[in-house]
Amino acid sequence: MSALEIVNIRKTYGDVETLKGIDIALESGEFLVLLGSSGCGKSTLLNIIAGLAEATSGDVRIGERSIIGVHPKDRDIAMVFQSYALYPNLTVHRNIGFGLEMRKVPAAERDRAVRDAARLLQIESLLERKPSQLSGGQRQRVAIGRALVRKPEVFLFDEPLSNLDAKLRMEMRTELKRLHQMLKTTVVYVTHDQIEAMTLATRIAVMRDGRIEQLGTPSEIYDRPATLYVATFVGAPPMNLLKVTVHSNALRIDGTETILPLPDDLGMPPKDGQKLIAGIRPEALRLVSSGLTIPAKCEVAELTGPELVVTAFVGTQRIMAALPPRTALQNGQQLSLSFDREAIHLFDAESGWRCS
Repeated sequence: MSALEIVNIRKTYGDVETLKGIDIALESGEFLVLLGSSGCGKSTLLNIIAGLAEATSGDVRIGERSIIGVHPKDRDIAMVFQSYALYPNLTVHRNIGFGLEMRKVPAAERDRAVRDAARLLQIESLLERKPSQLSGGQRQRVAIGRALVRKPEVFLFDEPLSNLDAKLRMEMRTELKRLHQMLKTTVVYVTHDQIEAMTLATRIAVMRDGRIEQLGTPSEIYDRPATLYVATFVGAPPMNLLKVTVHSNALRIDGTETILPLPDDLGMPPKDGQKLIAGIRPEALRLVSSGLTIPAKCEVAELTGPELVVTAFVGTQRIMAALPPRTALQNGQQLSLSFDREAIHLFDAESGWRCS
């Protein structure tokens, strides 16, 4: 039996269908990230799991019981919000233990649970402070501590790191990963940040327009994107997409004479003259002239520190390459970008689905 099962969940507001049939089954201890742009329905789905919104149809099950219609406090879940939602007049100790206090948990047991959570989160020295005396990262730890003491069946996180600066986000990602590895609790985590998704998740559900575009492990999402949307949404810089035409059992880049081989993992061979999209990740490209190559003209080179991101043109189509940082290039320079055959991802130009 799955720890959390979402069965054909749909949600409509008048004539607008926000969720269009979501099906996910999580085993105990999984860390699921709902990833997508604003308006894709990920927060709506999280709110339905939490009981803050009601599904139009479908079911949500924790263990063997349906929680549709069950009051949020009785669902055996704990939620961490983007805004922390701390009580400003209470100390950190009372903020963490407030839920237990409302459940009439004895003071000694409550104090022990609060101190155990504080030790895990490394905020023991902050227990007597008020939220106004804390940094953003410390406040988020308190909010997580308040969820931890509940010992719920499922943790829900609604973009918990979006209010933090870049350095704190990285630190809190590491902290959340460490906590999950220790506690082995089932987690559903909402974000629009693909770095958070890739680093935290055991599985990622990429959502778009109320549907799941692809559900898989981070490596499956990255190495074999199911659609053009997933291919461009996950990865920084995003995957290069080149318009190509099938020609004599090969691919010709539109507007050029450059020929690319067909990938080895194709199911049904495409027809001659068929329009497709060839995807190649920027980090798969190298600045050498041997093997499979694409001639290109350098437009601009941007040093990010660990890599040099080069934007170039193949005919009239733009392509990006992530090269070693010490690579010397000039604007307008002719390039020969090499890659391996397995680096090619092929998509149908009309449907956007992967051709394999």
